[in-house]
Amino acid sequence: MQHGPAVRRRKLGAELRALRTAAGLTSEEAAGLVGWHQSKVSRIETGASGVKPADVRLLLDAYAVEDARLRELLTVLAGSHDGAGRHHWWQAYRGVLPPTYRDFISLESQASAMRTLETSVVPGLLQTPEYARAVTRAAVEGLDEEQLDALVEVRLARQDVLRAQPPLELSAVLDEAVLRREVGGPGVLARQLERLVEAARLPQVTLQVLPFAAGAHIGVTGPFVIFSFLSTSDLDVVVLDHLTSSAHLERKEDVEAYSEAFNSLQEHALSPEDSLDFIAATAHGASA
Repeated sequence: MQHGPAVRRRKLGAELRALRTAAGLTSEEAAGLVGWHQSKVSRIETGASGVKPADVRLLLDAYAVEDARLRELLTVLAGSHDGAGRHHWWQAYRGVLPPTYRDFISLESQASAMRTLETSVVPGLLQTPEYARAVTRAAVEGLDEEQLDALVEVRLARQDVLRAQPPLELSAVLDEAVLRREVGGPGVLARQLERLVEAARLPQVTLQVLPFAAGAHIGVTGPFVIFSFLSTSDLDVVVLDHLTSSAHLERKEDVEAYSEAFNSLQEHALSPEDSLDFIAATAHGASA
């Protein structure tokens, strides 16, 4: 189990090593093509040292990698710049965002799909502004209004991934407690549930409710997120949130275990159609 930046280096290194091998090159030959010492290529491939986006592009050129989406993903994993050398939008909030949160947003922005189990609150990508404010105020103590505004702005800006082309494919299993907890009060909750009903109708969003009647289930151990990437499953990662940090699981067996757990949760949850009806009924009750 490692924190995000180390995970990113290891995943980036493993992918670059695979691409070099596919190109039929030794590490020494690859180093020669880009004018480096062989040890630099080895350190990058093992994740022992970081690598600049420009260096990643050099290696990808040497390996004749033309897949634009894969090139962009690997460049982002190398650092906080995109292919044109511009900072990503979340870098403007460095003063209020811890590194693990910035890393989470970076992964989220490049993922093709996101699977999440939520046991307490509505997923950030589906929160209304007033719900996001109430959650942030409760989760982070000691914030002044300016800091609170900034964190809410970040939460709402993250939602652009659902409107991108192509959009992020979001699959979420929500414990019934998520729909019952009066975050911000009954009115805020009612409007949030109405927002969930709208989101559930989007083709890129699949929502399922795990009702209390389902009893104990594998998700009782806590919420989690699985990020998947279109170009390669080797970059898939599981993110677990803790009170003061986030942990990332990158081993293939860990990702597979959580993927199986998510599949099990979907089987025990209500169907997307029944879940939509359940959310709508709960929203009606909350607003009554």
